[in-house]
Amino acid sequence: MLRTLYQLSEAQTELQRICDRIHTDQVIEQEATVREILNAVRRSGDEALLHYTAKFDQQTLTPSTLRISGAEIDTAYQQVSSELLQAIRMACKNIEAFHKQRLPKNWVTFEDDGVVLGKRYTPVARAGIYVPGGRAAYPSTVMMNAIPARVAGVKRLVMVTPTPKGHLNPAVLVAAQESGVQEIYRVGGAQAIAALAYGTDTIPKVDVISGPGNVYVTLAKKQVYGTVGIDSLAGPSEVLIIADHTANPVHVAADLLAQAEHDPLAAAILLTTDSILAEKVVAEVDRQLVGHPRQITTEKAIAHYGIVVVVDSLEVAIQLSNQFAPEHLELEVDDPWSLLDKITQAGAIFLGHDTPEAVGDYIAGPNHTLPTSGAARYASPLSTETFMKHSSLIQYSKSALENVAGAIDALTAAEGLPSHGDSVRLRVEE
Repeated sequence: MLRTLYQLSEAQTELQRICDRIHTDQVIEQEATVREILNAVRRSGDEALLHYTAKFDQQTLTPSTLRISGAEIDTAYQQVSSELLQAIRMACKNIEAFHKQRLPKNWVTFEDDGVVLGKRYTPVARAGIYVPGGRAAYPSTVMMNAIPARVAGVKRLVMVTPTPKGHLNPAVLVAAQESGVQEIYRVGGAQAIAALAYGTDTIPKVDVISGPGNVYVTLAKKQVYGTVGIDSLAGPSEVLIIADHTANPVHVAADLLAQAEHDPLAAAILLTTDSILAEKVVAEVDRQLVGHPRQITTEKAIAHYGIVVVVDSLEVAIQLSNQFAPEHLELEVDDPWSLLDKITQAGAIFLGHDTPEAVGDYIAGPNHTLPTSGAARYASPLSTETFMKHSSLIQYSKSALENVAGAIDALTAAEGLPSHGDSVRLRVEE
């Protein structure tokens, strides 16, 4: 059952506990295991990759069978319904349209005395996309990662996804094909991240790795960062709903459960100014849980990381939300736009009673790969810029260099770098 809190101090303590839920002593042991896997794949390549795939996914492969074939992708198209294929194509269209708006623009300015300054964006050459394949299959994750990379101009998209006991999810394969992925490998876990980071004889080394996974995948991404770029360190999913008396308790309860069904560590939080709504939502969550297809997972999440907080005002609710910095923030209030300027920390914001978080997960277009566990304080959703880097452009004429020579000379002298000063002085004295 959802717990209901009325004291602000208690609510702040609970929100902090939920935010910190992945920081446990167990992580230290898991980090050591991940380090061992990464080192093995770096040393032994395909041999280690195949060993861990057999160990963890009960699948015996060879280097020649690591890659999913075109025939298997063709078969996948025959296995998905026309309705699902249409939905995948609609999502692809919306995601691509949104991310084309996010493409950064090159720019150059021409200043006095022949000074030219600018910025030039270029895509990485190769991107690796991790798609989970454990508790559930996520074609939406494929699209949300592959399409921004393709829009950014990445030429080689490499996808890895675990296929436990050889099971291939046709929706994932179709989504990959529709999103423009050229290569798909049937490996997962920390060993797949190692293969993307270091390269093997079969799987190419990439420049950026994106996509969520379990704790071992997340820790592997953390450890290979620097060898490659990464999108983020994704934690368990979370939703925070701010609701007033105009919210529908049936809808609010469904939205909380939609988050809780992801994972036993998922967080489902309601902040409301209406105590009657709070009571109705708690009862409605219990009602909707009866016979739920993912009841065990969902009940665990609700029991450990689900809370309802009754607050005195929407201002207090916003204060608590900003402190928590939620991955998903729903504003189920009478006038959501009036609150927007006060919200400073959230991954994605869903405005109004008819905008459940599921719209953003699947079809709207903005990315659903979002900062979690308080990272929205400093991080942003995955975008085309995740797969791009920029170079500064600088050009000085001789007269412009003469104008700044004295300042450069003073700074180089202060730092004790005489050749820096000479590189300017020798030019202006010619």
